[in-house]
Amino acid sequence: MNAIKFAVAACVVVTLAIPGWAQMPPVAAAAPPLNQAEKRAVVEKAGELLTANYIYPERAAEAKAKLDAAFLAGEYESITTPEALAKKLTSDLQSVIHDKHLNVVAPPAPQPAAATAPTTPAPQRDYAGFRRVDRLKGNIGYIKLQGFPALAGPFSQTTTQAITDLADTDALIIDMRDNRGGSFDSVIYLCSFFFDPKTPVHIDGDVTRKSGTNEFSTKEYYTSPVPVSYLGKPVYLLTGKRTFSAGEKFLYDMQAQKRARLIGAVTEGGANGTAGHWLPSHFSIRIPYERTVNPITKTNWEGVGVTPDLAVDESLAFQTTMREIVASKLTRYSALRAEVDSQSTEDGFVEAPLLKFRNQPQPGGEAAVRSLLSGIASGKPDYAQMSDELAQTIRDDLDFFHTDMSEFGEAKSVKFTGVGPGGLDDYEVRTATGTKRVAVYLGPDGKIAVANFYPTVPLPSKP
Repeated sequence: MNAIKFAVAACVVVTLAIPGWAQMPPVAAAAPPLNQAEKRAVVEKAGELLTANYIYPERAAEAKAKLDAAFLAGEYESITTPEALAKKLTSDLQSVIHDKHLNVVAPPAPQPAAATAPTTPAPQRDYAGFRRVDRLKGNIGYIKLQGFPALAGPFSQTTTQAITDLADTDALIIDMRDNRGGSFDSVIYLCSFFFDPKTPVHIDGDVTRKSGTNEFSTKEYYTSPVPVSYLGKPVYLLTGKRTFSAGEKFLYDMQAQKRARLIGAVTEGGANGTAGHWLPSHFSIRIPYERTVNPITKTNWEGVGVTPDLAVDESLAFQTTMREIVASKLTRYSALRAEVDSQSTEDGFVEAPLLKFRNQPQPGGEAAVRSLLSGIASGKPDYAQMSDELAQTIRDDLDFFHTDMSEFGEAKSVKFTGVGPGGLDDYEVRTATGTKRVAVYLGPDGKIAVANFYPTVPLPSKP
């Protein structure tokens, strides 16, 4: 199976596209109109993959029947663009399944002839999923977390440093209002800092469907030993309507364990772990193949979202939380009472910003990208240059990766374009036929620990 490994499920080390982190390609001329045979192939393959992989087989069969009936009824005949086809397919699937992780993605459009290589981006506002790590007035810690990148990347080091820097604060606020998810393994790692490191805690579990069967397996997640603990002190989590997927998982698990107080709005409601698959004509489809089962609630937040302990307009969540902290110890926080009543955001309370950003590429990154791509294109990757996990992923799908890289062609240039919000080094690779964004992170041993491959953006055809 040629799978696209998306970072919305578990700890993932190879991706073809991560919508939450991807940079959009430049605007391009319209692609050639789709013909009926192309559309039929996409529709049929989408239904086939859905029935083989979706976590609920009966609902998958109903959704496939919906696609087949719509196609036979001529509902796809007037569609001519990839974008319109992807939108129609997603709408038809959602009308039956109502799973926010399920969608069809159109292929990237060709670059316009006048396009130039991207310029170096402005200094990053996010690093390894973190936007802010601050010490606030009153000795209160504040973290703004935008996502959960793969644990094999810089997320674990950045998380450890953040909690270390805030370990002596009296209360901690983690702002999850714009967290769009990512790696479930990274969620468990963050949870581990708030429990006794000597006693593993069963945080949650996943039920996974084996592709092409009605067989299911269960995996349980426990906290792991971490170098520093925030045990025994109050933790507040800010919630919002955009909080999604792994972001919701962290909220839900901490709430179920009664380890944090949630303040804000009900979240979006996406709990099923997802993988991606190629469709004909370079379309792709994301299909949820596993569901979370919390050991305490025996369920999850799919379709309903996570309900905060105190529901308030999310724009007031920070101010409301600060008022609760001040009210808990009026004497200690007396100097903050007036400020809390007059300020609704964290900006005026920051005493020390602590998050450190990396703007320069890791040494050896460009050479690693060139070697990785050429090795896969030849069909003989140098597995010694990869972490064990990455090497296994490449081995499992070598036929797919080999085909993709062979079609992409020999690299003419490899250019570092910045450190992405997930903490990986972004490179633009250009060949005679197109460009591809490749992001890598090298571990302490110099091996490639994480490699993200994004869809090739073809160059325009010459007149």
